[in-house]
Order: sequence, then C-alpha cells, then structure tokens
Amino acid sequence: MPSPPSQPRPLASATGAPATGTPAGAPTPGMADGVRPVTFESVREHPRVKTYVRAADAALAEIGYTEHGERHVGLVAHIAYNVLKRLGHGDRPAELAAIAGYLHDIGNAVNRDHHAQTGAVMAMQLLREFGMPDEEILPVIAAIGNHHENDGDPVNDLAAALILADKSDVHRTRVRNPDMIKFDIHDRVNYAVEKSFLNVDEDQKHITLELTLDPAISHMMEYFEIFMTRMLAARKAAKHLGATFGLQVNGNRLV
Repeated sequence: MPSPPSQPRPLASATGAPATGTPAGAPTPGMADGVRPVTFESVREHPRVKTYVRAADAALAEIGYTEHGERHVGLVAHIAYNVLKRLGHGDRPAELAAIAGYLHDIGNAVNRDHHAQTGAVMAMQLLREFGMPDEEILPVIAAIGNHHENDGDPVNDLAAALILADKSDVHRTRVRNPDMIKFDIHDRVNYAVEKSFLNVDEDQKHITLELTLDPAISHMMEYFEIFMTRMLAARKAAKHLGATFGLQVNGNRLV
C-alpha cells in the first residue's frame, strides 16, 4: 500500500467546478441543491472541528490516555481513505471515510465512555451545519458510532474502513510520557512499536497490519494481551469489505 496522500482528493476544484472526469452539467456525488460537496479538507480546516479535536485530546491527556489528537485522527482519515480506494470503492465513499476518520474521536471531549456514540451525534450536528446531505451524514455517523471495538460493528463500508484504520495506529509517537512505559502496559506496548503499516493487497483481497516491535521494551504476548479485541474487530471489518485480515510482527506472520 503506498504512503497515504497528504489529503484525500477533493471532488471539486477550488472554484467549485466538477473534478476531471465528471461531465459538464452532471450532478456531482454529494451535491445537495447545487451546493459544492463537503470535502475532507473543508472539515479538517474548520475552526470548530479543530477546537473539538484538540479538546478531545486534552481530555484524554488529563486521564493518562495515549495521543488522540490531530496526528492520530489525520492518520486514521488517510488510512481509511486508502483502504476503500485500494479495494475498488469510489472517490466519494473514500472521502466520506476520511471525514469519519477525522471526526471519530471528538466524543472524547465529553467523556471517554461511549465516546463513539457521543461523537456521532456531535458529528451529525457539525455536518448538518456544513451542508452535507442526510444520505451522506448517516453512513458517516454510523461509522463514527461503531468504531470502538467494545461496542461497535462494521455496519457499512465506511465503518469497516474506519475500524481498520483506527486499530492500526499503534506507534511510539502516541506515548505522551516515555517515563511511564515501565508502569503502564498500554504505553509500553505502543512505545515498543517502531513502525506500523496497514498493507492492503487488492489483488488477493488481504489486509495485513505489519508491525516492527522492539522486544526489549515489550513482549509480543503483551501486545495480544491488550489488543486482541482490536484484532478481532479488524478481522470482522476486513470480512465486511470482502477481504481477510492478518498480523505480521517483525517479519513473522502470526494470524
């Protein structure tokens, strides 16, 4: 899977003209009453969205959770976009997956418990204000409301892509205080991961989470101890997309 683009491609130019390949006068996916589609970039750059994302991350910092800010949601957005694109979905579904990915954790600004469902309601209000039509809002908020492994399911393609993207972000850059890795297993496992990469093989319809793990910091069994439910959620999400899922650690295929 190639490196994620700097941003998912918008479906319209800066002037609002249809993207290349759309016949003149033809309706553009996502347009409502002739209004330009809500793009990933417009969501990411909106001041209110920035405020929500930063507030959610600040709340989690207060209770000792790993980073859930602009780095995390930006990466999740790009991976979700690429998952759908590599598996043959269109530009607009991929962009909606990216939007869901960027907004998926804003519910943490309210409370960590049930943050997926809270975030879905918050996202619905934002996207309605931005002018997104209901037929696009509904799959986006369903994806957000189902992204958590403990109480969510891949109810649509966007949700499946979001689950895979979210669960693949395991990396030492998420650890806020490396001094705590001696005491907290979540920080220790994240800090031990030097590289993580979600590889999508569109020909074989197989998705592999490839990790480079420093065994001197955390043993492989610790990874499974805290992330088994995430891997099961990823397997279910891949199945929804007609693919299989596997895990590779330090070059060794495990599942």
